[in-house]
Amino acid sequence: MRAVIQRVSAADVVVNGGAPRAIGRGLMILLGVRDTDTLDVCEKLAQKCAGLRIFEDAGGKLNVSAEELGCEALVVSNFTLYGDTKKGKRPSFIAAAKPPLSVEAYEAFVAELRKTGLARVETGEFGAGMKVTLTNDGPVTIVIDTDEWKR
Repeated sequence: MRAVIQRVSAADVVVNGGAPRAIGRGLMILLGVRDTDTLDVCEKLAQKCAGLRIFEDAGGKLNVSAEELGCEALVVSNFTLYGDTKKGKRPSFIAAAKPPLSVEAYEAFVAELRKTGLARVETGEFGAGMKVTLTNDGPVTIVIDTDEWKR
């Protein structure tokens, strides 16, 4: 799995033109699932995201997590995180997982994230047309690729 985590002061997603699903201070997480992923990594990835120390302490150091602060999170599925640009100018998405694995992994990750100390977790909708708006605070952006954990 690949997660792009951004520290935000606010973020929202509009699904198929509906009402915004919004959060305040917290984490905007774009989540991609690879065709070789398994569900057993979802818990560790969720805990890692919630526990990342990317918020400032009293001394201005990145030393406090969203979980410790009781922040919120917005999770949006994003298969394009597995876009392969080695050849030509059109990315290939062959490595991105297809349903049912992609849906199950996304839902399992969200369920695990909701078990952490975050105040609230909002989501996009898997496979839907979505418009995401965010205010990146910092900016602070971290990329986690669970394939690196296997090395």
